[in-house]
Amino acid sequence: MANSMLFLGLRRGDLLNEDDPDVKEAVKRLSPEDFNLRQFRIKRALDLTMKHSILPKEHWTTSEEDTMYIQPLIDQVKKERIEREMWDHK
Repeated sequence: MANSMLFLGLRRGDLLNEDDPDVKEAVKRLSPEDFNLRQFRIKRALDLTMKHSILPKEHWTTSEEDTMYIQPLIDQVKKERIEREMWDHK
């Protein structure tokens, strides 16, 4: 899966499951530009998959581009959730 996601132009952060409430909230907190880029990459990957195709090599995700761009937001959301749970149980 890891290699195929690069051929489709995805980043690791694009593969996170939005059924996870922390991920869902983090996605909501992305900047409009990052959100739109994420949506574009996901839709393009779905389209390519349906066509049994991959991107031209010059558009593959490089290791420098393959960042967990959303991880700081997920970490913040989790921290806030844990704090909220602690306050709720006092």
